[in-house]
Amino acid sequence: MNPLSEVFGFPPSDCSPKAIRYRKNKLCPYNNIIPNCTKDKANDPLGVCSINHEGAPVITCPVRFREDWLITDDAADFFFPDCTDWTSLTEVRLVDYYEKSAGNIDVVLAAYNSDGHVYDFCSLEIQAVYISGNIRDPFKAYMADYKNQSNFDWSGQPKYPRPDYLSSSRKRLAPQLLFKGGILHAWNKKMAVALNKGFFETLPTLKPVSKEEAEIAWLIYDLEPDQTKLILKKVDIIYTKFKNALDSITKSKPGNIDAFMNILQNKVDKKLETPPVNKTIENPIESE
Repeated sequence: MNPLSEVFGFPPSDCSPKAIRYRKNKLCPYNNIIPNCTKDKANDPLGVCSINHEGAPVITCPVRFREDWLITDDAADFFFPDCTDWTSLTEVRLVDYYEKSAGNIDVVLAAYNSDGHVYDFCSLEIQAVYISGNIRDPFKAYMADYKNQSNFDWSGQPKYPRPDYLSSSRKRLAPQLLFKGGILHAWNKKMAVALNKGFFETLPTLKPVSKEEAEIAWLIYDLEPDQTKLILKKVDIIYTKFKNALDSITKSKPGNIDAFMNILQNKVDKKLETPPVNKTIENPIESE
């Protein structure tokens, strides 16, 4: 079984001259800041755009969402009226009231008038999926002989890579909404979040509202086969209010308190079975 779905933009089984050129030169076909892939390490990039999981590709690199800049078109359709002149800016620093960084906004869509004056903006966050296990080892094994790896198999290897949806939501998505989203919401600015279909399906159920009422648009994409490649396709848009979405994603659903009490009881019982030895310490102040 091959955990690699795309390497430097192409399926591992693709041995066309173009795919080989992209692997050889470590190129990114998805509008990275430079022509080369820079994921993980600029001088030794981890050129895995997506991984295979349960028969479907899962996007693990945020740059992969930039294919043909479909995400900005979809976000602009939510943000602005028709015929609005706008442009997109990547990695824009956001600061809070105390001039402390709240992180970079992945993409800012800025609307401007005929004089080039910016009069409105909205934000687009891109949420790729974290990986559990080790993806670099199979990547290195594949790249060592990529011209002859059309049937690459990593079955049975330790730390087989899988998507970590829970960490992706708790360590990435939730903080984005809390910090950057909180500032933007206070400014009364809309947000869009681009993410993979499989990732969205693991989130708590979000209460939908109409497009006109919405403060967040969830742009849901998937990778679909097209001849020898995978292409980015929008599969759905879910509109929500900011606070409802934040509450749903950041609040944990409580488990059974009786089960937790049993855990505490077991720990206490073990402690009481081996009580500590109490020793009398002589008064250190008393002179001999």
